[in-house]
Amino acid sequence: MTGRLPRITADQAIHVLERAGFKLSRQSGSHRIYKNPEGRRATVPYHKGRVLHPKVLVSILEDADLTQEEFVALLR
Repeated sequence: MTGRLPRITADQAIHVLERAGFKLSRQSGSHRIYKNPEGRRATVPYHKGRVLHPKVLVSILEDADLTQEEFVALLR
């Protein structure tokens, strides 16, 4: 599936990262930094209720080393 990514909020992206094994490491301003046990880091710009730009979501997926298919599966 290389189609369009769903339009989601930061809360939904954080939910997916946590299901993928990431934990909140720290926060710097409006950015929340999540790390997994292997040491990968993913940064989520957190603005309550606002939908993430698709390029930001792609960046989060690359940082977390998740495919679109894995992301959609974890979203459910």
